[in-house]
Amino acid sequence: MRRTPALLSIAILLPSLAAPAPAQTPKAAGAEGRTGTLPETAFRPLPLGAVRPAGWLREQLKIQAAGLGGHLDEFWPDIKDSAWIGGKSEGWERVPYWLDGIVPLAYLLDDPALRAKAKRFVDYILEHQHPDGWLGPIGDTAGHQPYDAWPLFPLLKALAQYQEATGDPRVVPAMRKCARRIEKAMDDRPLESWAKMRVADLAVPMIWLSARSGEAWPLDVARKAYAQGYDWRAHFEDFRFTGQAGVKYDLDNHGVNNGMGLKYAGVRYLLTGDPGDRSAIGTMLEKLDRYHGQPTGMFTCDEHLAGRNPSHGTELCTVVEALYSLELLAAITGDARLGDRLEKIAFNALPATFKKDMTAHQYDQQANQVLCTRDGDHIYTTNGPDSNLYGLEPHFGCCAANFHQGWPKLASSLWMRSADGGLAAIAYAPCVIETEVKGTPVRVEVRTDYPFRDDVEIRVTTTGAVNFPLRLRIPGWAKGAKVTSDVLAVGPGSAEVSPDRREIAAEPGRYLELNRTWAKTMKVSLRLPAGPRLYEGDNDSVAVERGPLVYSLSVGAEWRKVKDNPQFADWEVRPTSAWNYALEIDREHPGRSITFEERPIQASPFATEAPAVVARVKGRRLPGWTIEKGAAARPPASPARSEAPEEELTLVPYGCTDLRVTEFPTLGGPAR
Repeated sequence: MRRTPALLSIAILLPSLAAPAPAQTPKAAGAEGRTGTLPETAFRPLPLGAVRPAGWLREQLKIQAAGLGGHLDEFWPDIKDSAWIGGKSEGWERVPYWLDGIVPLAYLLDDPALRAKAKRFVDYILEHQHPDGWLGPIGDTAGHQPYDAWPLFPLLKALAQYQEATGDPRVVPAMRKCARRIEKAMDDRPLESWAKMRVADLAVPMIWLSARSGEAWPLDVARKAYAQGYDWRAHFEDFRFTGQAGVKYDLDNHGVNNGMGLKYAGVRYLLTGDPGDRSAIGTMLEKLDRYHGQPTGMFTCDEHLAGRNPSHGTELCTVVEALYSLELLAAITGDARLGDRLEKIAFNALPATFKKDMTAHQYDQQANQVLCTRDGDHIYTTNGPDSNLYGLEPHFGCCAANFHQGWPKLASSLWMRSADGGLAAIAYAPCVIETEVKGTPVRVEVRTDYPFRDDVEIRVTTTGAVNFPLRLRIPGWAKGAKVTSDVLAVGPGSAEVSPDRREIAAEPGRYLELNRTWAKTMKVSLRLPAGPRLYEGDNDSVAVERGPLVYSLSVGAEWRKVKDNPQFADWEVRPTSAWNYALEIDREHPGRSITFEERPIQASPFATEAPAVVARVKGRRLPGWTIEKGAAARPPASPARSEAPEEELTLVPYGCTDLRVTEFPTLGGPAR
């Protein structure tokens, strides 16, 4: 992220979690292999490579590899000629960001070319470790301060993943030396600026290092960082930013810092055991939802917290860092509701902010995004006029380096392990899990077109009989969810069992536990019925939801190239169809006004031209709803009135759009 006080943004949101839900949390898992007396967590992530994407999810990773993700090192100076590998370009955060995503991308796809790219950078960094233990440049030509620890936080996360994937024996010793040097740097000069705001991103690799090295002192490094860091739990308990930042832009109202800060207390819980730290995420998300929330599960921040107007932006870095925060917190807390928010962000905000071939991305996306141009006035809090263009590095280059972690880390976090030897589904997407339970090889295959369909089939294959619990997250919206299987034992989270014990009614918002002896290949079928819901938006507007998907009016788009890059290009996008509609909808019973139609599912289901499911709803034009400051004006107050003829509108998944309207006013009848 940039050094200047004009700052940047990264952030996220979950459903309101006003309080922890102990009854919904499975048994805690011990910190296997860790030193000291760290508190137990609900789940533990599996090593990189144990969960591999399949189906449409693997296709998204392949598109990423063929687009910007797999080629930045070939032409972008900040990676290709970085000071991290002896070059003259930026030597601060961009290579660490890039490695934090390209490493899991390379090994999840088992792509030799990508693995070679990652290895080249890792080799150089490890082979050029300074005698005092520091990794990478000590300051750079861009003016970054010597011994600024912040870039090492994402670097150490990347190295930990690399070690898990390769077993490289150099990694742990190099991390040990670097951790000692970071500790000395903190003694010489306490953490400040970005490092002070992001201490949880150092604590995570320190906890990992303690487990791998068998030593307790890396935990003390993490504790020292927390002692010098900004207290995000206190920040949200006394939340001051209840509207658009308009007086003072600072690190505490900066979007990226708020997004990274979401994991602050949950990670600190591993060092303190304080139950208040473990449950703090509820307050954090409730405050962001209330004052800055968006229908995608994100919040506005362009660069700074911007209120609930759906024409304000949310930075791409925000989205991927938010996902990472949720993945960690899902493991630490075991709260099923975090998986709901994880899916909502991943299946809406993440795919929407890319050109569909991932050769370009936006800095800011907007829920109501009807125009992407650089000319004229713009609504953003502090960002510049290029911010919602699609390109290589519109407005600022951090997102070009950092977006790579989004899909790969989601794939790696779909399933986790529990202390009792069980496996848990944190989120649903097609994937294959290969691991061992009690010394027995176990393969779990998830066959599904979710979130575009309601069914998930899980096949568990073992080489011998082994008893363990399988925990399935039942989303909070899945009323009437059912699990069909030949399970013999049912644990918490089941409401009733049919007489033949094969169909289980599952309670929404919990983990359903299937505890049995698994042998050979056994199948579990999960039905998650999704009905329409309405999100209450800005100025009494609504957005249409069904399951984890948010639905938008896709606005016709004219793409205009504004810049050629060495590879790919930058683009403006202008509307070619009407967008200013109010919906004719029954707010109390939305199912009476909205119908859904399933369509064939393409290899890339987020393609704009072929959505896998659409919603039909009636609406009327509102001629008075126009463009202001380069964006759709704030939604008119509901109920709106219109003399325009009624039209049938087709809404598509948010992630399938380039230009869109997501938050609509509702009609109160034709004008008289």
